[in-house]
Amino acid sequence: MMRSYLLGLSMLLVSGTLLSQGASINWIKVDELEAAQAKEPRKVLIDVYTKWCGPCKMMMRNTFTNGDVISYINENYYAVKFDAEGPDPVEFKGRTFSNPTYVPNKAGRNGVHELSRAFQVSAYPTIVYLDENLEMIAPISGYKSPQQLELYLRFFDDAWAAGTTQDEWNTYQESFKPTFQ
Repeated sequence: MMRSYLLGLSMLLVSGTLLSQGASINWIKVDELEAAQAKEPRKVLIDVYTKWCGPCKMMMRNTFTNGDVISYINENYYAVKFDAEGPDPVEFKGRTFSNPTYVPNKAGRNGVHELSRAFQVSAYPTIVYLDENLEMIAPISGYKSPQQLELYLRFFDDAWAAGTTQDEWNTYQESFKPTFQ
């Protein structure tokens, strides 16, 4: 009896792990945000990264592959990956942003995209949070584990409103209990 129970439990755990490994965040492009918002308004998470950034790669490998993170983002946010040094122009809120200092075939750091500057990105990785009107809530810099990211995801989704004070953020942060594994 105990043996059957343990076998069933281990099969359940393995199948859950395999299912979460196949899931991924539904990343969209900056150019697709306005159409998505017109259909179903949501908050937006923009992962601003560079190709050479070690912590960006760690976040992609450790945080954005976490089953709890994937589920929460896909259910509550539009998620965008944006290369802060990429060469491609993008349309955002009726304006074209480009990277005029981009140098093709340059190794390492390259020109900074105008959209990164507009989002006040000064370090990588940075997650830029936008409200349903595509207005910036905040750029949050630095590597975040799933549990650290959960704090921001839930705060901006559940508790934040225009005019939220620093004291309200501090209270939320102090009482927050992460649930992501």
